[in-house]
Amino acid sequence: MKIALANDHTGYALKLEIKEWLLAKGHAVEDFGVNQGSPSVSYFDYTFPAAQAVDVGRCERGILIDGAGYPSAALAAVLPNVRPAVCHDVFSCQIARQHTDSNVLCLGGKVLGGGLALVIVETFLTLEFLTKYADRVEKARRIKLRHIRSEALAPRRSLTVQDLQEAIRCRQPIVIDEKTVLTPGVLDLANNAALR
Repeated sequence: MKIALANDHTGYALKLEIKEWLLAKGHAVEDFGVNQGSPSVSYFDYTFPAAQAVDVGRCERGILIDGAGYPSAALAAVLPNVRPAVCHDVFSCQIARQHTDSNVLCLGGKVLGGGLALVIVETFLTLEFLTKYADRVEKARRIKLRHIRSEALAPRRSLTVQDLQEAIRCRQPIVIDEKTVLTPGVLDLANNAALR
């Protein structure tokens, strides 16, 4: 299974444990996260692009790790094809997978230890959706789509700080058009550069 994995600075240590476990189990991992434990970063610069990868079908599932899990879940929930669930115990994860077909798991790096987190991740990746709940999931999807503006349905590309760093490292241009979303971290960098 291809997994979109992302974290902010508070989820860095937990991300490393989860990534190692995923790779050992044979999963493909696209890592959108911070690759160091500090300094402080904005979670949405990292977790939202990972959720977008699930939304457009580039990854089958997502795992987002911030301090408590809730901020990333709230942000990911705006995407039409993402069904996030914050799970800090195995039972919540079972319900999220079986009853709501959750495709993005949100974890708290300040809440969970590695042992429990890995059991939750395994549950998230192995449990199947119970199709008897398909009508409920479809009803929720229709409600969500009714409240999303039509222009928001077209997939958009997020430009993150990580994208900028990679472009600079590889000496490649960055193309920005009207569909490109500049994440807050990129906007902060631009504002700081303008002030100099």
